[in-house]
Amino acid sequence: MATSEYQVSGVERDPGSFRDRDSRVLVGSDAVYRLLSERGAEDWNRLASSRLFEAFIADGTLVSTEEASNGIADPEASRALGQPVRAVLRHERVPFVSYPYEWTFGMLREAALLQLDLLLAALEEDFSLKDATPYNVQWRGSKPVFIDIGSFEPLREGEPWAGYRQFCMLFLYPLMLQAYRGIAFQPIARGSIDGIAPTDAARILRGRDRFRRGVLSHVHLHARMERRYGERDGAEVKRDLRRANFKAELIKTNVTRLRRLVARLNWRAGDTAWTGYREANTYTDADTDRKAAFVRAAVAERRPALVWDMGCNDGAYAKAAVESGAGYVVAFDLDHATVEVLYRALREAGNTQILPLVLDLADPSPGLGWRGMERRPIEGRGRPDLALALALIHHLSITANVPLAEILDWLRSLDRAVVLEFPTREDPMVQRLLSGKGQGSNSDYELETFERLLGERFSIRRREPLPSGTRILYHLHPA
Repeated sequence: MATSEYQVSGVERDPGSFRDRDSRVLVGSDAVYRLLSERGAEDWNRLASSRLFEAFIADGTLVSTEEASNGIADPEASRALGQPVRAVLRHERVPFVSYPYEWTFGMLREAALLQLDLLLAALEEDFSLKDATPYNVQWRGSKPVFIDIGSFEPLREGEPWAGYRQFCMLFLYPLMLQAYRGIAFQPIARGSIDGIAPTDAARILRGRDRFRRGVLSHVHLHARMERRYGERDGAEVKRDLRRANFKAELIKTNVTRLRRLVARLNWRAGDTAWTGYREANTYTDADTDRKAAFVRAAVAERRPALVWDMGCNDGAYAKAAVESGAGYVVAFDLDHATVEVLYRALREAGNTQILPLVLDLADPSPGLGWRGMERRPIEGRGRPDLALALALIHHLSITANVPLAEILDWLRSLDRAVVLEFPTREDPMVQRLLSGKGQGSNSDYELETFERLLGERFSIRRREPLPSGTRILYHLHPA
């Protein structure tokens, strides 16, 4: 592969890239760089000349990658690997980084299938993947892309797939819990960066669950083997496998069966209070049309590279933003079933400009992992050029009991333009939310108070009441 000359400077270490000692990621303003050790560079050179690499780069399955200059202008960056740097790779930047605990069931399953497809293709060319974590997958809208080029390594004869246990803990068990028991996997995945241990999965998937597809072999037998051999030295286990003449064909057979199992896992999202919200809400057609036109005008004015659609529901306004010139939209909602329906629609359409995520602004993804920096809060992954807060603020204020001033403080902290909808106290949805509360509750939820707080933090570029008379739209810029 031809070498492109780059002087890597003005970069910072990715705080989530430290577990692979032969590969360290640095993030620059224009691209992502990967430092490789001598061993890492040898694996890269072999991968770069393979049919596997060319085919998956061409169809977008692997992140676009080229070799950069071996020299690094930034001395601090050159020390990030902790050993001599033998090669530098330059990757494209994905539009927005997300994490598995923000994905829907369908997204996690699609990422799992991508991992297995890459492994099967790699095995055909005597490669393997040294790990199997969903954190190696990111998204271009509804299309998954594998980003960890450093995960590929030459196949070692006589050794099993090293990533099997990790695949089960971070992919298979969360999918099984959702598919077989209807247990939401996102809180569990957020609670443990390493996933669900086989023994824990076995405690949950028991009784009749043992007879469900894959549970006995991948959960209970796996847990039993861990209990039996957990104290044995890893090198000793590998020696035993070599003596047993463990072949690559056995890995292919097992991975093929595992892929078939994952492809068959299904979750029926069902109806929730939000999946049919557009049909059941209190909007008139005139309100809906004016609201879409307002969003389109704000997007057309700014031509934002990145938009957040907060409380996106079925993604109607995310789609309007893209149609009006937005480069990329991160559309998130707290309701898993609603976002799953949106993901399936986007995937069916081949949409690569809208990323759907499951995220609750009243309980958002925090900083996690080592020093709380390995996985970043949403604000630390790229702030939007325009934020859409439509049919949102009354739920944060009344349902989650967040004071109006604090909601607006948070929006102001983004330091970006905002399109915001405020349903007044007379709005039917607001009255419904207040009906279960005591008299005088949420006393700050008044239009006069809201506009005073708004004026202290933003300049109001445009204000437009909707035809129903109980909702007002605002186009705001930081004051």
